[in-house]
Order: sequence, then structure tokens, then C-alpha cells
Amino acid sequence: MERLRVSQILPSMSRPANPYDNATRESFLKTLKREEIRTTDYRDFEELNGRIEEFIERYYNRWRLHSALSYQSPNSFEDAAQAASQRPSAAAIMTFFSNDLLIFRTDHALAGQV
Repeated sequence: MERLRVSQILPSMSRPANPYDNATRESFLKTLKREEIRTTDYRDFEELNGRIEEFIERYYNRWRLHSALSYQSPNSFEDAAQAASQRPSAAAIMTFFSNDLLIFRTDHALAGQV
């Protein structure tokens, strides 16, 4: 906490008794630190900034598997959604039956046919 205060950074805090306020941000920052920041040595802040932008735009938002998308990449998820939207909807298909086809029988109708 002292290091944060010296750097004039406020720690991430949620509302009292609500640990879910920052859950998605915290999860993203954990991923960013684990998969990019801690695996690379940067020359300066500009390189860090550029690499973070590249990580987010080229990898995280396109190819990384996301648990919220059933462990699919955003590209795969969007491709599947696009393909599903182009299929004919079952709700839009009407099916007609011929008059001689008995679709529903009551118990009384069945009792008379024994």
C-alpha cells in the first residue's frame, strides 16, 4: 500500500460487501500482467505503452480464449454468431399437415379404438 501511495495510485476498491464491482477489470489486469508485462523487458515507457496496445488489440481482443465466451476466442465466437444468424430460423418455418393425419388424440378417442 505504501508503494501505491508514493506513486499516487489508488488501490482498486469495490463498494462495501460487493466484491464483484471490479471483477472483470481485475481479471483483465491479472491476464495482462501474467501474459505480457512480466514476460517482457521494456526499454522505456513508450515501448511498454505500444506493446500493451498491441497485446490488447492483436491478441486479447481477437485470439485469446475467454471463459465468458465458453473458452472461445472473440473471433471464433463472432464467426459462430454470424453463421447462426444466417441460418433460417425454426420459428420462421411453417409446417402444414395433411387432413388425414391425426395429430392429437384424447384419452376418450383412444379408449374407443381398442
